[in-house]
Amino acid sequence: MLALLSRLNAISKWPLFLVTIISSVGFAMLYSAADGSFSPWAYKQIIRFGVGFVIMLSIACTDIRTWMSVAYPFYALSLVLLIGVELMGFVGMGAQRWIDLYFIQLQPSELMKIALIMALARYFHLSSLEDTYKVKNLLIPVALVLFPTILVMRQPDLGTAMILMMSGTILFFTAGVKIWKFLVVGGGVLAAIPVFWSMLHEYQRKRVLIFLDPESDPMKSGYHVTQSKIALGSGGWFGQGFMQGSQSHLSFLPEKQTDFIFTMFSEEFGFIGGLVLVSLFVMLLVYGFRVAIDSRMHFARLIAIGINSTFFLYAFINMSMVMGMLPVVGVPLPLVSYGGTALLTLLMGQGLLLSASLYNESRTGRI
Repeated sequence: MLALLSRLNAISKWPLFLVTIISSVGFAMLYSAADGSFSPWAYKQIIRFGVGFVIMLSIACTDIRTWMSVAYPFYALSLVLLIGVELMGFVGMGAQRWIDLYFIQLQPSELMKIALIMALARYFHLSSLEDTYKVKNLLIPVALVLFPTILVMRQPDLGTAMILMMSGTILFFTAGVKIWKFLVVGGGVLAAIPVFWSMLHEYQRKRVLIFLDPESDPMKSGYHVTQSKIALGSGGWFGQGFMQGSQSHLSFLPEKQTDFIFTMFSEEFGFIGGLVLVSLFVMLLVYGFRVAIDSRMHFARLIAIGINSTFFLYAFINMSMVMGMLPVVGVPLPLVSYGGTALLTLLMGQGLLLSASLYNESRTGRI
C-alpha cells in the first residue's frame, strides 16, 4: 500500500493538469453543443473521463516491464475483437465499427492503436539494431501493422487505418529501419494508388474529390467542409462568445460534438482561443517527447514515441480536415471530441507514458 501511495505521489502533476484542462474544454464545448445542457453528451463524457482517469493512474502505477510482458496478449485480444466486428459488429452512421457489450459500445479499432504500439515496441525491444537491417526480420512487425489495418479498412474507417499505418511507420523509423526500405515501400504505395482507389467506397472517393474542390458540391458532399470554413472565419480573433456561435447553434455545422468540435470552439473563442488550445496540446506533446528522450529502456522509449505520435496524429488530422487541408476522414480531436472508447484509449496511452516516466525516475533513484 505504501509502495502504491509512493508511486502515486511520484507521478508528475503537470501532464495530469494538462489532460484535465484539455478534457474540461471538451466538457464545456459538449455543453455548448447541446445548447446549454449536460445531456446528451457532456454528462456521459464527464463520467467516462472519471473512469478513464482512474484507469490512467492504475496503468501509471504499474511497472512498464509488466506492460511489456502483456503486449502480445493485449494485441491478440484487440485483433480478436476486430475480427468480432466483422462477424457481429453493429452498424452506426454507415460503418460497422462497434461491438455492443451491453454496458458499453466498444470500438476495437481504438484499442488497437494502443495494442499495436505495445506489440511493435516489444518486438523491437527484443531485436538488435542489426536485426532491423535484414528484411526477413521485418516480416513479423509488418504483419502486425497490416492485419489490423486491413480489418479497419473493411469497416470502413479510413482515418483510423491511416493512424495505424503512420504510427507503425514512425516506430519502424525509431527502431532503426533503414531509409531506403521506406522509399521502396513508399514507391510501392504510389504505384498501388489506382488499386487503393478502386477499393474505396463511393463516399470515401467523394471526400477526396471534395477535398480537391470543395465548391463542386457545396450543398451535399462538400457541405461539411464549407460550413466548417464559414464557422472558422466567423470566429475572428476573439470569437463570438461561449454558446454564441452562429453556425453551430443555428445547426449549420454538422457533427459539432465529434469531428467538428474544434470548429465550434474556434467560432466561439476565435483564433486566440484556438491558439491557446493548440498550445495545450503542444505542451502535452513536449512532455511525452521528454519522457522518450530520458528513457533508458528501449521498450519505454518506443512506447513514449508511439503514444505521442498517435496523439499528434489525432490532433493534426482533425484540425487539418476541419480547415479543409485534408479530406474528412472521421478522426476525433483528442480528449475533446465526444466518444467513449477514444477517450478511454487516449487516457490509457497517457497512463503508459506516466508509467515509462516513473520507470525513468526509479532508475535514477529519484523514487
